[in-house]
Amino acid sequence: MKARETPVAPRELRSHQWYGTDGLRSFSHRARTRQLGYLPEEHLGKPVVAILNTWSDINPCHVHLRERAQAVKRGVWQAGGFPLEFPVATLSETFQKPTPMLYRNLLALETEELLRSYPVDGAVLMGGCDKTTPALLMGAASVDLPTVFVPAGPMLPGHWRDQVLGSGTDMWKYWDDRRAGLIGDRELAELESGLARSPGHCMTMGTASTLTAAAEVLGVTVPGASSIPAVDSGHERMAAASGRLIVDLVGRDLTLSRVLTREAYDDAVTTVLALGGSTNAVIHLIAMAGRSGIRLTLDDFDRTARTVPVLADLRPGGRYLMEDFHFAGGLPAFLGQLTDLLHLDRPTVAHPTLRAQLAGAVVHDREVIRPRDRPLADEGGVAVLRGNLCPDGAVIKHIAADPALLRHTGPAVVFDDYPTMRRTIDDPALGITAGHVLVLRGAGPKGGPGMPEYGMLPIPDHLLKQGVRDMVRISDARMSGTSYGACVLHIAPESYVGGPLALVRTGDLITLDVPARSLRLEVSDDELARRRAEWVAPPPRYGRGYGALYTEHITQADTGCDFDFLSREGEVPDPYAG
Repeated sequence: MKARETPVAPRELRSHQWYGTDGLRSFSHRARTRQLGYLPEEHLGKPVVAILNTWSDINPCHVHLRERAQAVKRGVWQAGGFPLEFPVATLSETFQKPTPMLYRNLLALETEELLRSYPVDGAVLMGGCDKTTPALLMGAASVDLPTVFVPAGPMLPGHWRDQVLGSGTDMWKYWDDRRAGLIGDRELAELESGLARSPGHCMTMGTASTLTAAAEVLGVTVPGASSIPAVDSGHERMAAASGRLIVDLVGRDLTLSRVLTREAYDDAVTTVLALGGSTNAVIHLIAMAGRSGIRLTLDDFDRTARTVPVLADLRPGGRYLMEDFHFAGGLPAFLGQLTDLLHLDRPTVAHPTLRAQLAGAVVHDREVIRPRDRPLADEGGVAVLRGNLCPDGAVIKHIAADPALLRHTGPAVVFDDYPTMRRTIDDPALGITAGHVLVLRGAGPKGGPGMPEYGMLPIPDHLLKQGVRDMVRISDARMSGTSYGACVLHIAPESYVGGPLALVRTGDLITLDVPARSLRLEVSDDELARRRAEWVAPPPRYGRGYGALYTEHITQADTGCDFDFLSREGEVPDPYAG
């Protein structure tokens, strides 16, 4: 469905219900707006634009968004709209515990209810840190107003001595070097000051860059927005352009549902896999699509991965960083290498078609953005596994793993929770060798709680000192998009609810076969049935509060970890404002 050809009249604006009717409530709304210091001519009859800002003093990914909101407002004013900034929950990947994934749906719920309950005609969503992008878009999709997303942008490349650093890929690397005795406290102190040099989210193709790239290919940003460095002046210009754009979208009544189509989500899956993007995108895109009324599954990812090459030479699977990607042409140039795999005739917020949006895009560096005849990998960077250990699926970012481990059978060493694992992983008495399979359970959506990024289990220090840098690791947790290694993640169903992972015992043989897309526990069905009969469900993590609500309603990883009452179909009426 196309946007309307005749402009939306002032009386047709949603905000007219609050401001334009002849009644007591409308009189009150106008009076209270005068209380805010606004003249009638500043807002009456104009599109009201909500700017949802996830800025916070403790969110380094978003610490610059306070200033960027002013640029968005500037654009809205210039285009004849009336901007109102709303502070919403900030999900800091760095500081929020046990994990911001626990609160993704809370921000989505806040976004939805805020946009529905206020006199808002359109929305500009400001974010970029891992869980923020999907949360904002999930909530906005459920309301279905004209919407533009403003990505926070990647931070500048890190530097240490003669090394260019990628946060947090090099955080993991150098921490292991310290555990192996290769560097000391002095070097580590220098790294603390060089790893993250500016505002902005991680500058590797971690979860943040993966999801903002997904937002761009979905068609909800201005072209090229997802890779602009956070502190580049182009980022402020992009914010102002987004403010102007949202007023135009309201005038044309181009709602989010007309952009977030099945074809758009299919293109997002293709793009994420071709970027060698984060495994977290699997969960988030499934949840986002569900809010748009579209069923996206693990099988869609795996089927697409078999036909899509990896063309972005970006860490952690490659060599370069997001600033390199931006100056190589950014996502428009990258998508130009995939036009035969994309749906080019669907609309975006900025152009009538994706084809028009990509017209004229040029690749400036063929090392960063590879040509199709010289891919970084022949298949997409994420594989979906099945087997008796993960009947509902699991994922592995095999492009960032030691190829020798992609077919591996080894005995399990089982840890029931993350704190115990951290305390005991280096104990020589465990007898862990490079051939063992490290297993962590109790770290899924309900068990974590919140499915923390524990999946890149640490390699025992005695093995690090021997030069071992990868092992097969299996869990119902997630891992950071900046992480790497032969880590099997998102095992579903999770151990906390009695999934097969709960039945594994130390010494059991586990077989990983990525080419065959298989993960198996080499234990007989009869023995597994006996163990299941003995299994006792763990006690609830929460007795009250948001945690209890979360536990009662969260779905499993293979279906996106959304709340069941938010992801299901059902009418929600607009509030009566008269």
